[in-house]
Amino acid sequence: MKKNNFLLLSLLLALSVVLAACNFGGSKEDSGSTSTDGTSSKELNLVLTSEPPSLHPQLATDSASNAILQNVFEGLTTVKDGEVVKAMAEDIQVSEDNLTYTFTLRDAKWSNGDTVTAQDFEYAWKFALNPASASEYASILYPIKGAQSYNEGEGAVEDVAIKVVDEKTLEVTLENPTPYFLELTAFKTYYPIHSKTAEANANWAADAGDNYITNGPFTLADWQHSGSITLEKNETYWDAANVALNKVNISMVENEATAATMFDAGEIDFLGAPYQTVGLDVINRYKEEGILNIQDYAAIYVYKFNTTGEFTKNANIRKALTLAIDRQGLIDNITKGEQTPALGMVPKAIKGFEEDRGYFKDNDLEEAKKALAAGMQELGITDPSQIQINLSINTSEAHAAIAQFVQEGWHKNLGIDVTIDNSEWQVYLDKVSNLDYDVARMGWIADYNDAYTFLEQYDSAKNGNNDTGWEHPEYASLLKQSITETDADARIELLKQAEAVAMSEFPIAPVYYYTNLFVKKDYVKNMAPDSLGNVQLKYVDINK
Repeated sequence: MKKNNFLLLSLLLALSVVLAACNFGGSKEDSGSTSTDGTSSKELNLVLTSEPPSLHPQLATDSASNAILQNVFEGLTTVKDGEVVKAMAEDIQVSEDNLTYTFTLRDAKWSNGDTVTAQDFEYAWKFALNPASASEYASILYPIKGAQSYNEGEGAVEDVAIKVVDEKTLEVTLENPTPYFLELTAFKTYYPIHSKTAEANANWAADAGDNYITNGPFTLADWQHSGSITLEKNETYWDAANVALNKVNISMVENEATAATMFDAGEIDFLGAPYQTVGLDVINRYKEEGILNIQDYAAIYVYKFNTTGEFTKNANIRKALTLAIDRQGLIDNITKGEQTPALGMVPKAIKGFEEDRGYFKDNDLEEAKKALAAGMQELGITDPSQIQINLSINTSEAHAAIAQFVQEGWHKNLGIDVTIDNSEWQVYLDKVSNLDYDVARMGWIADYNDAYTFLEQYDSAKNGNNDTGWEHPEYASLLKQSITETDADARIELLKQAEAVAMSEFPIAPVYYYTNLFVKKDYVKNMAPDSLGNVQLKYVDINK
């Protein structure tokens, strides 16, 4: 997931301070910790780093939006403790050739009382695939027969193999067997939307009004833009009896130090991605206090290169910049979260990619200088100081600290002049999407537990999540072959070959594989991110 993915995939986001609604509209004493009868009101207090760019399931790309969407909507399946669980689907039948999936919907209601129908899923998926919708995640639907052709303007919507058999039955036919398809149906782009509302009002997802109709365990009760979001238990949800929380108060606080202060003061109950992050300045203290949790995370922190830029268009310059990052030094001295140096595009948490693939060495200054010399010759440059690089970040103390560490290394070891520029999150996303940068930090969290989720975004320069301008025919061909390969080991080998192609041209500089750091109050039960960074509030309880 993009600009997480966590965003997102932010290992850490912030700098400007948003203090409005720090107490979520009330003082600490009157925040609703108990109800009128003296029992716990089951309210959870959280913070997000920024305003979610979109709360439309088919248009959202980042983890701030995902943190809300995955709790107010629900797909045919969900993933709990790493296992696929039936959600809106009461029954799933798969044909012998693994191409046709028949989903029978359970008796479920939208938050307005309407029945959730197969038509709602068909409408949502075809909306995402419609080229006019410009959904950056349309490609996640490409396993469906006819989906890619329609999305790329070469096929008709009628040829997309999504069939409404009746109100409760949805039949989907795939182009090729896709072993992780039932993980995909748990992803936000596969969520249904209330088709009648969407057809009547294209802007239905803009606010938390009557038009924002959902089918998940919570409803979007209030949305004060750039201030706060309030979720309330959805009493029409099919499994409402097993949802413990009554309300979730989420304030938007960009500054990590402010978020930590709020946690220390008891104003919020949990701190860690996707609900802000544990700031660099409190990691050691939380470790000493014995409350810091560190978990494996299928996510990567990278520097993307604009491969159409004046200097970064050159593969050797990109190689030099990639090799001249001291990843272990960065982890030991700056991030301090037990991350692992990233020497490839796919994290070690992904099956088949646990071992180092040997693409390059961490902080290999000798090879970096050789690549720099070759790149300068190709560009007709005689002195490294002639290379001017803008290193772009979204506003965040952590991203700034990381960028300064890398900036110093590039200048000291390569002699390159590096300027850091930062932008507010949504402005930053626009800049990166429009290739208005030289080098830009980004994160990517696995959308599903497979290497393809990390590699697919670079299959074409047109891919909405690429943002580098890079593409390569052999890379695209290998990915395409992996889709049709039914032997698991052979498929992993094809994906490794594709990764090797990219790592010979360096459209990105892998920096480190994330860990997920979080702290929570003792009374918060069943709340921890999974390996994909998802936190399902449905299972959380407050026991004061």
